[in-house]
Amino acid sequence: MHLYETRPEGPVTQVQMLTRYKAWANGLTFKTVRTLSADELLKERQTNFKTILHTLNHVYVIDDIFKAHLQGVSHSYTDRNTDEPLPIDALWNATQQMDKWYIELADALGVTELQETISFEFVDGGAGTMTREQILLHIVNHGTYHRGFVSDMLYQGPARFTSNDLPVFLRDVWSKNTNAIS
Repeated sequence: MHLYETRPEGPVTQVQMLTRYKAWANGLTFKTVRTLSADELLKERQTNFKTILHTLNHVYVIDDIFKAHLQGVSHSYTDRNTDEPLPIDALWNATQQMDKWYIELADALGVTELQETISFEFVDGGAGTMTREQILLHIVNHGTYHRGFVSDMLYQGPARFTSNDLPVFLRDVWSKNTNAIS
């Protein structure tokens, strides 16, 4: 059983469901992209981060930056991506660990903690302030946004992958649990 298929005891919050959705959608995406050749993963395309691998690496970097913000610690990033992306298998392993961390955090936070304000510095300068809940919603939304770019790049090449939209997760995974949020 995957962590995204588990459900915490008691009432479930939207961020608990959405962090599980993110992990599930990442799993579908990586299942497809890990079948691609290195040439296809690194083929430059007309998109912001140029390649499938660099786009997925960017998602991981942003997740890691916001993880540091949530923990109240510094991170070492000076940009929203790294010059060289992690190799696909290392990135997949790191993404799984990151998804697990966010699910466990969402499970541990109560309503009061979700509303706590976190102050941080953006990597490109400037102060930021978000609640823990807003940060969690951001990392879910951000991942969805960039998986859309990956999907487009896949359609430019030889691969297609299963729909990873929220309604599909709700139908195929979430609704199979007895205490689903209505």
